[in-house]
Amino acid sequence: MKEHLAPIAIDLLQQLISIPSFSKEEDKTAGLLMGFFSYHGMKAERKGNNVWAVNRFFDKAKPTILLNSHHDTVKPNPGYTRDPFAGVIENGKLFGLGSNDAGGPLVSLITTFFYFYDRPNLPYNLVIAATAEEEISGTGGVEMIWNDLPTIDFAIVGEPTLTQMARAEKGLLVLDCVSEGKAGHAAREEGVNAIYAALEDIQWFRTYEFPKISETLGKVKMSVTVIHAGQAHNQVPPECKFTVDIRATDCYSLEEILETVQQHVRCQVTPRSLRLRPSGIANDHPLMKVAEKLKIQTYGSPTTSDQALIPVPSIKMGPGDSARSHSADEFIYVDEIEKGIESYIAVLDCLMKPA
Repeated sequence: MKEHLAPIAIDLLQQLISIPSFSKEEDKTAGLLMGFFSYHGMKAERKGNNVWAVNRFFDKAKPTILLNSHHDTVKPNPGYTRDPFAGVIENGKLFGLGSNDAGGPLVSLITTFFYFYDRPNLPYNLVIAATAEEEISGTGGVEMIWNDLPTIDFAIVGEPTLTQMARAEKGLLVLDCVSEGKAGHAAREEGVNAIYAALEDIQWFRTYEFPKISETLGKVKMSVTVIHAGQAHNQVPPECKFTVDIRATDCYSLEEILETVQQHVRCQVTPRSLRLRPSGIANDHPLMKVAEKLKIQTYGSPTTSDQALIPVPSIKMGPGDSARSHSADEFIYVDEIEKGIESYIAVLDCLMKPA
């Protein structure tokens, strides 16, 4: 049966690519997925633009594994030389917007779910969820349906990882900062330059190092990424606004990082969100034992996914390469999808077998 899964996955991916599904605009791909499950004899649920299904012999007494990936995409960047919605296969590459991030992982997880769907007496239940708004970390995605899903014990999140297993993921804290001064004429000794005030705080963000270093994720990383100040060359600016991107590790809560920042800088600091938290999984978790047994390489991921919004232990794994995500002429190798399906099945098979 395994050999029949890859063609199904590839055909579904080509259909998904052909339909624009930018974040918050995934209505049509959600409809496609509902029809796809129905065509294959499986009842699916939908809320907003999120679609999910459970295995045929679901048993509330058993623990449940969530298989999750997203069907929204970013908008194509100006560097595209191909039709981003064509889904063409050339020289073993399937081109198209979202093919790599995260269409390949999504269709591989869906067909893996098919593989186990009607097996009786599994020791775990399976839930497949194709969710929305991942690319913008929106509230209309996995968070929206979390309380509608069965109780989830742990999750496998489908993202392009070269089928390695990300056992931890950095969280994201974005800060909007404002340094205040006083307007004056640049030709005279008057006013207080808000840019100079901001520079002191920016230098702190540049040089400060949080003392705790994560075993899997390394150091907390802070980067000033946007600056806005001034209206005219001859006016001392009374205000300087800047944005800080902070990648958090599992050594600190986002609240602890925010408190440290506020203790050291003079500018006003406003966090955009405290939702995108770092994640990790214990060394003795069944998924870690499977990774060891199957010799799957594990690592800590610096990028954020729906793992940040899933409040149970999780890993991130899937076909494709994160380096291709959001790139012009995005693609995934066809044989990566085949390998992705095989890898997901191997992980779940190993979990399902008695120790």
